Amino acid sequence: MATAYKILGQSAPTANTAATLYTVPSATEAIVSALTICNRGNAAATYRIAFIPSGESLANEHYFAYETSVGAFDTTSADTKFGLATGDEVSIYASTADLTFIVSGVELT
Repeated sequence: MATAYKILGQSAPTANTAATLYTVPSATEAIVSALTICNRGNAAATYRIAFIPSGESLANEHYFAYETSVGAFDTTSADTKFGLATGDEVSIYASTADLTFIVSGVELT
């Protein structure tokens, strides 16, 4: 198996809309090792992060973080060790368009 350490996804999503940050490619497994959320705005904001198994729609049981606050001009990180299979997704949601999300980890092919 080949191992690639990398940024898996980066996004500054539209406010108040769930968006896909990363989908595991076919014939690949992934390990998410870090999630970083940066608030570029001058007011506190909230965010959501969910891990959605392949073939499922976003539901309450998928949330890792829900309405979590990040301060104005602040950055927060979460060290994780989530294993994902082909087609699994990392979904994000922001209360403002001022948030940037970065997910990093390892892809195994």
